Amino acid sequence: MCEIFCFNSNKPKEVNECLKCFYNHSEEHPHGWGLANMHDDNFEITKEPVKASCSEHLKDILANPVIGNNIFAHIRLATIGEIISPNCHPFTKVDDNNRSWVLIHNGTIFDYPQLDEYKDMETGDTDSERILLYLIDKVNEFESEKGCKSNPFERFSLLKHLIEDLSFNNKLNLMIFDGEVMYIHSNMQNSLYYLKNEDGILIATTPVTDDENWKPVEINKLFCLHDGEILLESKEHSNEYVQTEEQLAYINKFIESLGEKNGEYN
Repeated sequence: MCEIFCFNSNKPKEVNECLKCFYNHSEEHPHGWGLANMHDDNFEITKEPVKASCSEHLKDILANPVIGNNIFAHIRLATIGEIISPNCHPFTKVDDNNRSWVLIHNGTIFDYPQLDEYKDMETGDTDSERILLYLIDKVNEFESEKGCKSNPFERFSLLKHLIEDLSFNNKLNLMIFDGEVMYIHSNMQNSLYYLKNEDGILIATTPVTDDENWKPVEINKLFCLHDGEILLESKEHSNEYVQTEEQLAYINKFIESLGEKNGEYN
């Protein structure tokens, strides 16, 4: 599948060494890379459908300081969707109240028919982009009924129920930023780790520093991060994802089909 990374802090920090370590995993995740640096006044999002280790553009980016307090990174091992730029993470969309949302995903949606209606609306053809469109639709509906913008506590409560429902029989390791706060969810054992220190919070599929204090993210919970702290934490749900032989065979068959279509990956 994919690997995901985020950094959340109360003030901008340089994260180049973490990013270099993260993108070094691209040999096993060759189908694209992405980077999002979410500032208060603008979002810088860059992505390419090439192996991160082969990207001259990424080398140029990492040759200069990457500084921010809300940063996402992604390397893709495709399980749904072709190897094209619109299918690379992060995905972003503006909601009806002009908040810019950003999402990265490690996992696969095997069964959630409610996402099907977004196939004609997305720019690419991934389940991950459809997740973002679906969640924003629900936020828009909630705020329309309320008649005003929601606060982070209300959005957390709404997303908690939506993500719990989405996670049933699906792998759903998610990182989401709504322009104000960050949301983290994992439902597979030992598939996401975090490090809390004086700089903030680092979260990644595998540790990206030599620090011995990395710990597994608690599964089946939604966390809300703000300024390098856990602002909110949900109760545990019961939808732990355990990969079946059938699902693994499906994923491997899809990856093999991409290799046949595209030859050797860049």
